[in-house]
Amino acid sequence: MDDAWIDMGDVWTRAGPLAGVRVVCLSTSLVGMEVARFLADFGAEVALVEPPGGSPLRRAPAWPVWSRGSKSIELDLRDPASAACAIELADGADVLFESFRPGVAERWGLGYEDLAARNARLVYASVTAFGRSGPLARLKGYEGVVMAKIGAYDQFSVLVDRPGPAFASVPYCSTSAAQLAIQGILAALIERARSGLGQRVDTTLVQAIAAHDVFNWMVRTVAQRYPAAFTEVPPVDPSTQVPNHWMAYALLVGLSADGRWLQFSQATPKLFGAFLRATGLDGPEWAGAWEDEDPARRSAFRDQALGVIRSRNLAEWQAVFDREPDVFAEVFRRGHELLWHPQLVADNRVVEVEVPGLGPVRQPAPLVAMDRTPGRAGRPSPGLDEHGGELRAGWARRTPTSTAAPPPDGGPRGLPLSGVTILELGTFFAGPFGATLLADLGARVIKIEQHDGDPIRWQLPMPEVGGVKVLLGKESVAIDINRAEGQELVRRIARFCDVALVTFRAGVAERVGLDEASLRAVNPGIVYHTATGFGTAGPYARRPAYAPTIGAGSGMARRNIGTAVPEGPALSLDEVKAGATRLSAANLTLGHADGFSGIAVATGLLLGLLARGLGKGQATATTMLSTMSHVLSDDMVEYRHRAPVPAPDPGLHGLGALYRLYECAEGWVFLAVATDHEWASLVEVLGDPGIACDSRFASAADRQANDGDLGSVLATAFRSKPAREWESVMVGADVACVAVESGPSHAVLMDDDGLGRSLGMVTDVVHPVLGPHARLAPVLRFSRSATRAEGAPAIGQHTDEVLEEIGVGPEARAELRRNGVIA
Repeated sequence: MDDAWIDMGDVWTRAGPLAGVRVVCLSTSLVGMEVARFLADFGAEVALVEPPGGSPLRRAPAWPVWSRGSKSIELDLRDPASAACAIELADGADVLFESFRPGVAERWGLGYEDLAARNARLVYASVTAFGRSGPLARLKGYEGVVMAKIGAYDQFSVLVDRPGPAFASVPYCSTSAAQLAIQGILAALIERARSGLGQRVDTTLVQAIAAHDVFNWMVRTVAQRYPAAFTEVPPVDPSTQVPNHWMAYALLVGLSADGRWLQFSQATPKLFGAFLRATGLDGPEWAGAWEDEDPARRSAFRDQALGVIRSRNLAEWQAVFDREPDVFAEVFRRGHELLWHPQLVADNRVVEVEVPGLGPVRQPAPLVAMDRTPGRAGRPSPGLDEHGGELRAGWARRTPTSTAAPPPDGGPRGLPLSGVTILELGTFFAGPFGATLLADLGARVIKIEQHDGDPIRWQLPMPEVGGVKVLLGKESVAIDINRAEGQELVRRIARFCDVALVTFRAGVAERVGLDEASLRAVNPGIVYHTATGFGTAGPYARRPAYAPTIGAGSGMARRNIGTAVPEGPALSLDEVKAGATRLSAANLTLGHADGFSGIAVATGLLLGLLARGLGKGQATATTMLSTMSHVLSDDMVEYRHRAPVPAPDPGLHGLGALYRLYECAEGWVFLAVATDHEWASLVEVLGDPGIACDSRFASAADRQANDGDLGSVLATAFRSKPAREWESVMVGADVACVAVESGPSHAVLMDDDGLGRSLGMVTDVVHPVLGPHARLAPVLRFSRSATRAEGAPAIGQHTDEVLEEIGVGPEARAELRRNGVIA
């Protein structure tokens, strides 16, 4: 990387923290476009290699967003001359990204070993569906294939009132995998600054979706270990539609008097108490009703709460939220309404870019806000092969400046974030999980907890279970930060930290003396990253924010449910209860805003660390709400005459005849066919001459024009055989058609005989309270660097050793304990 800082006192100018980084992107899938967009947003020079005729995604409404800032070159990589051109680009590149099936890039001379032999500095990042080896490695990497194989579509069956699995439209795997790949690239660049050497980075679509799980993995562990005491049950009883857990009442979905769906956010006892008072449900007749053993009483309380919600219109509820800062509900937005969300507008998280031929294009700002090295989205998308002449000349090679030789046995060596220390000030999932991902890469994470621990530890009936995932690999220090002595201890810890991760709501950090100015006073070089729900300023900054709140407000839930849930003031109570259950499931069944946001936090932390390695620390930020504008990027774009985004059918089978679920003689399959070649293979396997010669399906345009007819024909064909038999013959013919596995997905992935074990995605650790248990293994793999998978700490487990490091001796610690400052 070229050092391109211009230091003007407290004001820096630079093209971005990735200025001077050259990237070759061989993937024009959604994963590749998200990787390219992020790197280009922050200053990298990205060569987007498009196939003959251009990327198929050029026809998508979001192409102006995905391709912004990149340069386009059109190459047929199957042609030796074109492949040689791509190799020349890789010779002078810092990063190459690809998402082909295993063996494809190698066949064209673009595999890691071939390119690394020519350019030792190259960071080579890959995303596959299920990994580079194993029985599923050859499956085509469609998102729907992964979701079917892990039981996700079966798990989403709660979204529909018909039998069978349901399709979910949110690109859980692809957008999450793109962020994981970006993290691998950034971590490898940070490591390269020490070693002078690049390396290979791998992740998968299935690891990306597995990263989202918050509670279910550990709930299953406890239920299996203590069957006499705990039973694994769904959030809502499928037979009675009565919620089984108090969290379903704390995160209640209701309908306002004027017919708007609302998602409430009261996930702590304090917030839930405020909700009860605001709704008048705090009287003795309802005391503890939400966790009563009697389902009839729980049901009666839910009906009463829904009635209270329906007694006010949206404007009246907004007035309540303004009076009661601990009570809040988001409306369920749809489409690209998020681009006009008052908080995103106030927080400058939306930009307009002038695009030739389209005019002003409204779209999300760069994912990470940075005060000294900001990203920019001002460069419009390129025309096809617009930069072909420039890029065909290649990039000048750079001489490696290696200070470390590769391991003699070719195995892993060192941790990419060795020597990095993160101070974590925050609770619950979205922010802390970002630090967990960096702990797996070698960062030391010191988590400051209140005396009774992060509240997420207590969110499930058995203590500790709820917090395990966000605590993995961290050191817990129990300090009362509401005390002046506690605040001073935290500032002393901050002196030797590289990053402070802060997830407090707006105003809290300043109140407890742990704001950016206070920490920068003791450590000028620290990266101060805020990871909040809505932001630290603006109309929603002080609102409570949890996964379902953001999922509703961003449009994620509506994206999944489509038109299957009606809205309006005339709905009956039974319709309200059914709609509320399905909207909640569309928000939280598998992937969710917490998972997406936690993954984005890790990206923000790494970007801040990379910039810090080249200059000074700075303030950086991600928010849950703005992160979702990137997750839903295919719809988060607005310009004149914009085409609609494909939406699922009302029955939630899929996005069209060639990307959907089909019922079979036994079970269901998911089919994904995108090219003429794949269509020809499908027709051959079906063996129906009527389909082969039907003029309605002769070309891709014909098939699209007659999509309904094609769906009916294929539905009839698939009902002739069991799903397993179809998978066998289809996969044998290299058609992406797989049986839908029975869920839930966390069981498919984590059980001893499950898919996760066979893919090497699961490892075992020990918790000081729960004992041995399985956890998700690190979601990134490196060719030279190692990763680590550690367990979670008990509350305050590392208080003494960390305070000893900052010079607080045994007698002083004893005094602090007597005074209640530490625990």
